[in-house]
Amino acid sequence: MKLNPGELKLDLYCNGMQLDRSCAIDEDGCGILSTRGGLGSGLELILPGGVHANVPVTEEFAKKSPYVLHKEAGGYVVRKGGVAVCGVALLPRPAFYDRKTATGKPMGRIGILQGTYLGIYPAGLCDFWGMGPRMNCRFCSVGLNLGANEEAGKTVMDVVETALAARDECGVTFVHFNSGFCRNGDELGKLEPYIKAIKEKTGLLVGVQAIPSADLSAYDRLKKMGVDHVSFCMELFGPAEFRKTCPGKAKYLGQERFLKAIGYCTRIFGKGKVAGEVIAGLESPGNTIRAIETFAKMGAVATVCVFRPCKGTDYQDLPPPAYEDMVPVFRRVYTACLDYGIPFGIAPNIKVSIVMLPEECACLVPEITLGQRLQLAKLQAMKFAFQAYFRAVLALKSGKL
Repeated sequence: MKLNPGELKLDLYCNGMQLDRSCAIDEDGCGILSTRGGLGSGLELILPGGVHANVPVTEEFAKKSPYVLHKEAGGYVVRKGGVAVCGVALLPRPAFYDRKTATGKPMGRIGILQGTYLGIYPAGLCDFWGMGPRMNCRFCSVGLNLGANEEAGKTVMDVVETALAARDECGVTFVHFNSGFCRNGDELGKLEPYIKAIKEKTGLLVGVQAIPSADLSAYDRLKKMGVDHVSFCMELFGPAEFRKTCPGKAKYLGQERFLKAIGYCTRIFGKGKVAGEVIAGLESPGNTIRAIETFAKMGAVATVCVFRPCKGTDYQDLPPPAYEDMVPVFRRVYTACLDYGIPFGIAPNIKVSIVMLPEECACLVPEITLGQRLQLAKLQAMKFAFQAYFRAVLALKSGKL
């Protein structure tokens, strides 16, 4: 394989992949799940080194990809120009997807694995989709999937039962809650009952991604509940690009509200426990790098998604970005964390399929400085200590201690 796993993951995001007729993705894996995590529209693959990637396969641009997935005698192989690149595995369909909660809902319609973590969207449809005219972000597929691929209503116990099943069956350590825009501003209030129940009954780590609250004291409440990570989808860093692509967020929120929330949460949660999210490929790479550096100066990790023109969205006909343009962006994700002393990769068994993690971006960086090496050594010590603590907490909650 000429590309290392991190490089291959990024190239697959940019080029997508074709499926040979030999593939049996529904029988051998999870199939293709389109849910409200709008960027997770592809095929869940496990690349060499245990790297998880949600690879575009249904979008138009993927039909022209040089990469083709084949099923062969020894398993699944990615080929490029007929030449084998590497062997891969399909993410197996978890048995809990087909189990039902006490209210009779299939657990696979309550939450899904995105890599190795459980993603749950318990709130109703983002209100930007219900406005006239619609004010949703132009790349977003949130309003296309509710009711078709997931339950519109999820009780607290639906979510708890699903999380326990994912923990016990798949070794899930992290539950990620996501909420869209609510006109009454109660995005976090709607999530709080789910957060409390998960922390009380499962011992799992909890992340929250929601519209930034105008009341910053809401984040003090999240911290007291035991929330481990918060993230904010600002989407675009350039003001003009932000207004064009995210009309609802531009009109009702503004970029400053995102930056204020990121700064506040970094102060109360600590470095590395807050993320600012942007999409690469809808503005210049320079703008995206400026976003990464702005977040890093505040102590936040940059979560950078590669733009994917999902079917049915307003931006379905736009091209994805070129791999060559993305390499310097994702190099900066990694080096910015080291330069500003931002921890990453500390928690156990969190591999994300829809974005590049900082530790995966290391594959794109040919050489680092002595100072950056010292920072990596500190991270290893933090990782060892935290994981020992977390294993003890989890064993206590699961009755194994």
